[in-house]
Amino acid sequence: MSKVFITGMGCITPLGNNIETLWANLIAGKSGIGLISQIDPTNLPMKYAAEVHDFNPDDYGIDKAMVRHNDLYALYALAAAAQAMADSGLKVGEHVDPRRVGTAIGSGVGGIKTFEEQHTNKMQNGMRRISPLFIPEMIANIGSANVAIVYNAQGPNLPVVTACATGTHSVGEAYRLIKEGRADAVITGGAEASICEMAVGGFWNCKALSSATEPDQVSIPFDARRKGFTMGEGAGVLVLESEELVRRRGAKTYAEVCGYGNTCDAYHYTAPRPDGLGAAEAIRLSLEEAGFRPGENLYINAHGTGTPLNDRGETVAIKLALGETEARRAVISSTKSMHGHMLGATGAVELIISALVLRNGIVPPTINLREPDPDCDLDYTPNTARQWQPDIAVSDSLGFGGHNACVALRKA
Repeated sequence: MSKVFITGMGCITPLGNNIETLWANLIAGKSGIGLISQIDPTNLPMKYAAEVHDFNPDDYGIDKAMVRHNDLYALYALAAAAQAMADSGLKVGEHVDPRRVGTAIGSGVGGIKTFEEQHTNKMQNGMRRISPLFIPEMIANIGSANVAIVYNAQGPNLPVVTACATGTHSVGEAYRLIKEGRADAVITGGAEASICEMAVGGFWNCKALSSATEPDQVSIPFDARRKGFTMGEGAGVLVLESEELVRRRGAKTYAEVCGYGNTCDAYHYTAPRPDGLGAAEAIRLSLEEAGFRPGENLYINAHGTGTPLNDRGETVAIKLALGETEARRAVISSTKSMHGHMLGATGAVELIISALVLRNGIVPPTINLREPDPDCDLDYTPNTARQWQPDIAVSDSLGFGGHNACVALRKA
């Protein structure tokens, strides 16, 4: 079985539309959360979101026809993929057979903006005025499909849909494709663009979104004052390659992908298991496959949504997976405190962040963590970035429906 390495990364996020800007803002503890601008906030029950700014598809060489014929989530995927492929230097057809290149870019909800627009169109003008492109623009696999088309990736195409765990599962399944010899390279990650009335209203009515009215209290994971998560958007894409391909073409590497856990709570369609068993098993499996040894420096990029149930249950899960001693040694942060909850994109972006932590030896903070919840009593790197060199990093994601995913990385 092959070792698997990250050779390229790209992102579109509320903290910047490239890796360098994202990282600079993370370690500075900058928030990407502000007043919603994409929809009229007048009648919204909450006013804040973590939006992408200054996004121009032309900057990433996206064809104008693609721009006209795709939902925003798919354009984010194409833009992040363009960065990641350029960063990797991988040339499909030159370095690797197109049939050995896979794609695994998921989305939690797909083209919900397109769905909302076409529903309004139908209600105002009748069924015959629905766009003939409604279905291909809306479906959650089209972002992955379009990336494959652009880069002639003719191998496995696996757009995962597991709600908030989508990005992490996508990278985990891409890792397995290469490890098991089914592909030599995979373009993988997640993308989401769901800041619209349908999505905001749906999340608000199921009591998932933060009701805080001050911007520095809207997304406060592990804080006793937390009231829910904050909607984010964007994309994260990574290029994974087999060790043989990396060596053959002399590629640079960011980190080795070395473990993956995938479990289900089998408990409730929105709430996590209160005993944390499902999430704990996903973390344990990823660390076991990665060969984690007690005493190693472990960084955890937590799911850390800022909902009362998630943060408490995730703390329990980390303790179950590691044991009390190793859980208290681990250094943890929730970067959702800065970039919000990017839904299907969030796991991929957080894995990118985890790779950067390994490479740079700096842990980004959980900002605005000022009143720690007694039930959340681990080291969450409150408020300020910290210089610290992990030996291994994991990023876990926990999605509606009880979907749990965790991917482990080591320094390359």
